[in-house]
Amino acid sequence: MTWFRAGVIGVGHLGQHHARLYASLPGAQLVGVVDQSVERAQVVAERHGARVFCTADELLQEIDVVSVATPTSGHYAITKVCLQAGKHVLVEKPIAVTPSEAHELVQLAKQRGCCLQVGHSERFNPVMALMRPHIGRPAFIECHRLSSFSERGTDVNVVLDLMIHDLDLVLSLNPGPVEEVRAAGVSVLSPSLDIANARIQFRSGCVANLTSSRVSTNTMRRLRLFQRDSYLSIDFQTRQGMIGRRNSRAGEQPTVEVEHFQGGDEEPLKLQLQSFLQAAGTGTRPIVAGEDGAAAVDVAHQILQAIEAFAVRHGG
Repeated sequence: MTWFRAGVIGVGHLGQHHARLYASLPGAQLVGVVDQSVERAQVVAERHGARVFCTADELLQEIDVVSVATPTSGHYAITKVCLQAGKHVLVEKPIAVTPSEAHELVQLAKQRGCCLQVGHSERFNPVMALMRPHIGRPAFIECHRLSSFSERGTDVNVVLDLMIHDLDLVLSLNPGPVEEVRAAGVSVLSPSLDIANARIQFRSGCVANLTSSRVSTNTMRRLRLFQRDSYLSIDFQTRQGMIGRRNSRAGEQPTVEVEHFQGGDEEPLKLQLQSFLQAAGTGTRPIVAGEDGAAAVDVAHQILQAIEAFAVRHGG
């Protein structure tokens, strides 16, 4: 097993868990952390027997792999520095704010021979692993991702903050090139979009309808798929899945048979970091590669353009 010296840049809400897991995973040693808050960095470092570094440059001299878990607006600049230093990088979602930034990072990783993985953690949700083998060619995909308001993440709009999760999931099902996007959205509590709905028509005929809100009174992370012979429902919160299949027996009326699934207790972030270390160690393509992250940002910006066009048409 390859052994890596690991670091984390940004040890807030998510980054502290990256640090915790690096400190516990076989094949990795948490060397140090960097954060805008020196006090927060000291707490996390002391908890896991690591060091606090004043700058990312100083940390990069001592490590092999790094997680970038800063606010989204900083992903591009920090990840670029890490890749230029020849380090393997796991950057939290989204990979960057703009498509040009995202694709630049992908090219840089290729040039430097670095592993670049993006933190779309729903791909590692245990229920998704159970359900994916039953997904063929969906004709219709519906996603709902709702949460209550929090200042965290409001440096970007809800499409890049929440809907990006579902865009990655939809694109991972290989629906093909995007043909048309229609979308609408509104700002409620932050200066940018807080609620958005998008309808994506793919050239294959598949349609995806995505709704995201960060000002909801309840939370929801749900994906539903309709395909020729079955209907699938996936709840990422409860890790429960359901498949309804049409069953026709000779001489009988067709019926729908239902099968239920329950995902395990494995921590998606732990599974994600394990896959990152394995990809970095073997030189294989990560499960969620930089190209995947960039593809999600590309479609996110098509949605944002559609929302802007909708607002112009309707005097918004």
